[in-house]
Parts: sequence; structure tokens; C-alpha cells
Amino acid sequence: MHDGPGVRTTVFLKGCPLRCAWCHNPETQKSTRELAFYQNKCIMCGSCVNACKNSAHAINERHTVDRKKCTLCSECAKKCPTGALDICGTDMSIEEILSVLEKDRAFYGDVGGITLSGGEPLGQNDAALELILACKEKGFNTAIETCGYVDSDVLEKVIPFVDLFLWDIKDTDAERHKQYTGVTNEKILKNLALADASGAKIRLRCILVNGVNTTEHHYREVAKIALSLSGCEGVEIIPYHAYGGTKAVFIGALDNGKSEWIPNSEQINEAKNIIKNMGVCVF
Repeated sequence: MHDGPGVRTTVFLKGCPLRCAWCHNPETQKSTRELAFYQNKCIMCGSCVNACKNSAHAINERHTVDRKKCTLCSECAKKCPTGALDICGTDMSIEEILSVLEKDRAFYGDVGGITLSGGEPLGQNDAALELILACKEKGFNTAIETCGYVDSDVLEKVIPFVDLFLWDIKDTDAERHKQYTGVTNEKILKNLALADASGAKIRLRCILVNGVNTTEHHYREVAKIALSLSGCEGVEIIPYHAYGGTKAVFIGALDNGKSEWIPNSEQINEAKNIIKNMGVCVF
């Protein structure tokens, strides 16, 4: 209920061209599969040690995983009785995804449907387009959550079949955008203008990170972008949370969660009020 209008089934596709310092879904950054290890679920039974042919698991005083030895064969996850081990990333055909959507169809009503998210779903451009086309043929409402950092020809192909773009605006300052995501926002804004000129319906999604972009200037720039678009239905403010850091640990990365980045209610309300007062709908 948080990835577009109504009740929706969200399909997360792995792979992303950005490396946001505040990433909420670090397990979707890489396009390849990854082993997730949930230490709190481990009962130290040793099933994984026996299942792994590469000795990637060791249990002494605690359970450790040598990810350099792991070949992602998934045998350890299959044998784990508590779900402490799992593979992030599952190969699915279009037909398999559609079968899940059919099971959920009764919940969609008039406005719900499917949302492609990630990662950057348009990074898997051919598959994303094929899935969107198949969904439209089945009568599903379609939405795509995108960072906008994609090839314009990929974007142009998918626009006619997407009912709503949930377009991330990470920051309106180009240098700050590059500092915290790895790229500038130039290509993102150019593609946003292209999508709008092509008749796309758009909702801007703007993350609020305390001490980074919690400024009146940024809020006003967001409103200006929204007002410049003929197909923009409004702006959604997304407060930063630190849960992504916990998920990063699960896949063997460093915990990058920062509690000091969490905006307070006053900052959230200030952002919403400034944007509203400039004549933009805020969700």
C-alpha cells in the first residue's frame, strides 16, 4: 500500500546504477544473487556446515560466513531449519510473475495493480518492458518506481504502457546528488522532462534526509520541478529510516544506517507545508 495507489503487488528487480548513501534496499543494488545471513535466527545447528561443499560456513563460538568461498549454490539455505540463510534474488519467468498477480487480482479494485521497483527496474529493460506489456494485456494497472537514471530510448519504449511513474528525486542540488548517490541529477531531470512531454503520469517521491537535504531551498526546488510538469499529480515525502543498514549487514556489507539522518516530525511537516503552499499536492 506504499508503492502507488490502492493495493498493489510490488515486484523488486535487482540491479541499480546508483549507490545512495541512504539506500533502503541494499540487497537490490547488485544484479546478481546474494546470500543473506540472519544471525538472530541461527540456532548453531551446523546444518549449513554439512551442506556446504566449499566450507563457507564455520561454527565455533558463533556462526561465521566466508563469502569469498560461497558459490551461491543455495544448499545451505535449503538445509537451514530456521530460515537464517536465504538467497536474495530469484529467477522468475513472466508467466510465474503473472500467476502471482492473478492470485492478488481480487485485492486491486479499481486503482490497485502491479508496481515494478528495485533497484532500478528499467535496468532490466527488455524484461521490464515484456512484463509491463503482459500486465496491460491482462488488464492490470501498472506503475514503475524509478530513479530516472536510465537510457532515454528504454524510457521511451515503456512510457505508453505505464499508468504511473513513481519518480525519485533524491536531491535538487547536483553536487550534493553526486556526493550521496554517485551520479549527478542532470540525466534524471532530463528523462523526467522527456517522460512528461510524452504524456506520462508522474508522482515525485522525495526522500528527506536530516542534515543533507532538509533545507527550504530544496523543498522549493522540488515544488518548482513539480509545477514545471504537466502530468505531475503531486509529491510524496519519504522520511529516511535506518533499516537499510540492518539489511546491508545481512548480505555481508557494512551497516550504513544513521539514526542522525532520521528527520523529525517538524522537518517533515515543514517540507510538506512549503511544497503545499507553492500549489503542489502532497501525499
